[in-house]
Amino acid sequence: MRKGIPNVENPENNTYKIIAVDDEIGIVDSLSIFLKRTGYQFVGVTDPMEAVEKVKNEHFDLMILDFIMTPYHGDQVVEEIRKFNKNLYILLLTGHKDLAPPLETIKRLDIQGYCEKSDKFDQLLLLIESGIKSIKQMQEIQHINQELTGTYEKLEKAYLESIETLRHTVEAKDIYTRGHSERVAEYSVLIGKKLGLSEEDLKILHLGGLFHDIGKIGVPDSILQKPSRLTDNEYSQIKQHPNIGVHILSNASIFENILPIVEHHHEKFDGTGYPSKLKGDEIPYFARITSIADSFDAMTSCRSYREEMPIETVIDEIRKCSGTQFDPEISKVFLEILENDFPSIEQIMNRYK
Repeated sequence: MRKGIPNVENPENNTYKIIAVDDEIGIVDSLSIFLKRTGYQFVGVTDPMEAVEKVKNEHFDLMILDFIMTPYHGDQVVEEIRKFNKNLYILLLTGHKDLAPPLETIKRLDIQGYCEKSDKFDQLLLLIESGIKSIKQMQEIQHINQELTGTYEKLEKAYLESIETLRHTVEAKDIYTRGHSERVAEYSVLIGKKLGLSEEDLKILHLGGLFHDIGKIGVPDSILQKPSRLTDNEYSQIKQHPNIGVHILSNASIFENILPIVEHHHEKFDGTGYPSKLKGDEIPYFARITSIADSFDAMTSCRSYREEMPIETVIDEIRKCSGTQFDPEISKVFLEILENDFPSIEQIMNRYK
């Protein structure tokens, strides 16, 4: 297989690394001369299992693999490689076309091409060049995807910072609600931990608590700061803030998981809440958790129209509203926290005064 070795070196080829596997050392030597003259980085191996280990521990762009080898055939080698590397471009060499593996095996193992062994390298060279073009295109696509991901992450970060500014603007509109969102977020996480939720779920609860009232940016200050009872019309405007919040946050995928919290944290378990009058399990689970955390903070904080309520009164109110305003199971868990681990609640209260 030494005949017909071309002498066409392409400097660009040096960026690609090829491994050839054949149990005949003469064929490996021929491929070494051929591929190095055309400019490729080359590694030749005669032991199939050594080749598997090399692919596992080093980067290769393309593999040229003999099909009939001992003690393992080429398809068995590919089988092992595909367990940990789905991207390696593989060309199979066969001593005769009748000895090629079945087409379904080639497809299943994602073998990109095969050719018969020959004293001339024309067909193999064409397959290698075609493979390198495919590899180059895939690398360019990956590079573009990475750039797009980086750009998207920057856009999301900028959007998150903008929304965070809006959130602080909401709380600045009413001195009585300063720190409210942070406390709701932490109370929600405390409840979530007691319920045994995953870390990912706790992150959603925390973010949902931080931004549950973002829609109040669209409610007039005169209503938010009104020291007396709201009129029906004013209360109707307040009730729009969940929908406004969803509209603000729905433009970024980072907020996708918290939209149910933002939209439904004022639903009541008996179906008398807003904006959708959902009932029982119809209310998203995380919204049910945020709802009780939100109400607790409202009752234990000063408002323009009343002083904060004593904790004993708050506990009685939660117990009384279990099953009507609040999910009874979540109420039970929160009451256990209030009665058995109140220092954790106090720490949150004091942290955001």
